[in-house]
Amino acid sequence: MANKFLEALQSKLRLRNVIIREFLAEFLGTFILIVFGNAAVAQAVLTNNVKGSFFAINWGYGLAVTLAVLVSGGVSGGHVNPAVTLAMAVWGKHPWSKVPVYMVAQYLGALLASLAVFAVYINALDAFEPHRSLATAGIWATYPGSMTNINGTLVTDFLSNGNGFGDQVLGTMLLLICVCAITDPRNMEVPKYMVPLLVGFVVLNIGICFGFNSGYAINPARDLAPRLFTILAGWGETPFTAATSEGLAWWWVPVVAPHIGAVLGVMVYLFLVELHHPESQEFALPQVLSHESVASSRVWVSDPQSLAWVPTKPEM
Repeated sequence: MANKFLEALQSKLRLRNVIIREFLAEFLGTFILIVFGNAAVAQAVLTNNVKGSFFAINWGYGLAVTLAVLVSGGVSGGHVNPAVTLAMAVWGKHPWSKVPVYMVAQYLGALLASLAVFAVYINALDAFEPHRSLATAGIWATYPGSMTNINGTLVTDFLSNGNGFGDQVLGTMLLLICVCAITDPRNMEVPKYMVPLLVGFVVLNIGICFGFNSGYAINPARDLAPRLFTILAGWGETPFTAATSEGLAWWWVPVVAPHIGAVLGVMVYLFLVELHHPESQEFALPQVLSHESVASSRVWVSDPQSLAWVPTKPEM
């Protein structure tokens, strides 16, 4: 009885429009990414690193990416990042007609996730910081980092716009190079079920290696949508006036630079690796056949669709 009810419900609710299905998958995938990732940041910030740390944040975001791709990958490809979507379209790996659909879904998913994290931690946030400042705005968006120098002095304005821009270009380029390699069926032939985990490890590694300067946004939706949310949630204009060492606004850097880095990343992989895979070709395995086995012998032929070698009957 229950099965029949579920079948009837599914037949009425199932979406058959591919675009809508992909929109919803990207929306939910990006929501998963941001809600887990920013919650990890919230725990570290609101407990003064007692129940979180820089490495906990990196792990939180790495696992968040894995889960986001698991949720959405089978439907939309699991981009969950406007820079990924743009880069794939630029190099002919994704239709341009779907780019606006994916991007709107990604930004909306990130915006809703920002609200969810805010709602969960609102009491702790009010107790930690009754009057909002960049100290807590960093839970949602990225900002230039700070350091304690060799003399023990806290330096909060060491990062320039150019340095931060290059940081984001390089980080996102490395992300796309690795994503292209992981998903290239003619390279290491990574099993489909391993793709989300490996992509998550790429993000984890980028955070460990490049998270110091400005928090490794490498995803415009991860930064811009939560930054817009902080304006609505009481931080005022500060998230958009925060500046680098030259006094230049920072907010545009993690929006523009990842798009450039992503396009470059796909280009690097395409021109250095993907274009140079050997073409599929027919060949016969060396073998010594007995008289009895001639009739059942097989010639092995490459199948360009599956990228595997399959047996066929020899032509007579």
